[in-house]
Amino acid sequence: MKKGNTHQFDKICSEIKSLKIQGAEQVARAALKALEIRSDKKAVRKLIRLRPTEPCLRNAIKYATSFYDSKLGIQETLRIMNRAREKIISNGANMIQKNSIVFTHCHSGTVISILLEAKRRGKRFQVYNTETRPNLQGRITAAELLKNGIPVTMFVDSASTSALKESDIFLFGADAVTSQGNVINKIGNKMLAEISEKYDVPSYSCTFSWKFDPKTTLGEIEKLESRDEKEVWPGKPSRLKINNVVFEEIPKNLVTGIISELGVFSPDTFVSEFRIKYPSLLD
Repeated sequence: MKKGNTHQFDKICSEIKSLKIQGAEQVARAALKALEIRSDKKAVRKLIRLRPTEPCLRNAIKYATSFYDSKLGIQETLRIMNRAREKIISNGANMIQKNSIVFTHCHSGTVISILLEAKRRGKRFQVYNTETRPNLQGRITAAELLKNGIPVTMFVDSASTSALKESDIFLFGADAVTSQGNVINKIGNKMLAEISEKYDVPSYSCTFSWKFDPKTTLGEIEKLESRDEKEVWPGKPSRLKINNVVFEEIPKNLVTGIISELGVFSPDTFVSEFRIKYPSLLD
């Protein structure tokens, strides 16, 4: 292995682990790029352990390495991901009604792509979004939508009730889906789903089906990633403890449906459809 290649592999791993690369599908694609550089068993183990709450990364690596030829496996995996993305975007855009208000939380590349497709189809709508503390990923969402001519109003996280009461639909991403049909996503999402249910605002998780975590079918609990206290309060008082859990589990009864390349299904039906479509990822 050339030194330059090793450096590039380590750089991609570092960018995934440090959150420089964000979004579960972007993380998976970056991991596949690293796999092109190194595909030995040690490299594979390192890649799948980089982010604990990223089954899409693990499923992509597992599918790619199931081929005798790793390059062919990577190409086929990317082909599946690209085709799936087109279907998710189309299915999601169908859900956007003209003159509606779409609420979203954090930063999801899939949600943004759905909104851009809805605009391309000529639908007029506006977006309400949260700032999403502590890393303020909501700013990324707002900036991308504004750049593409979609009107956005940002709310501080604690004002989400006011925003959701006026919204017509709540779209959010997913970092994982469990075998019970529960959705793992950015912290705050469960509270927002509860508010949505109270005000009869339908809530949909927009995601590639490979966010399903096969490990949960074996009784394993999805690990919820925590991050450094400094993200919340740099220079905090020395005796102060800060809980900076990044993800949380949204019970399936709070999720109206999951929009994926498989279709728009209830969480339970989504799990059933995944089992039928990708039995090899359940092994």
